[in-house]
Amino acid sequence: MPTLIRFLIGLGVLAGIVYAGMIALVMFVDPQPREMTQTIPAARLNK
Repeated sequence: MPTLIRFLIGLGVLAGIVYAGMIALVMFVDPQPREMTQTIPAARLNK
């Protein structure tokens, strides 16, 4: 049983680190908005 608890605690710590990394990305990374243009072939528009 102690190895199961140690395993579950390890998974919990790992999940916490991943969650903290996602929060850090949301807080510190600011996406830059930009315009996007894409050419659509005329054959595709005339269906």
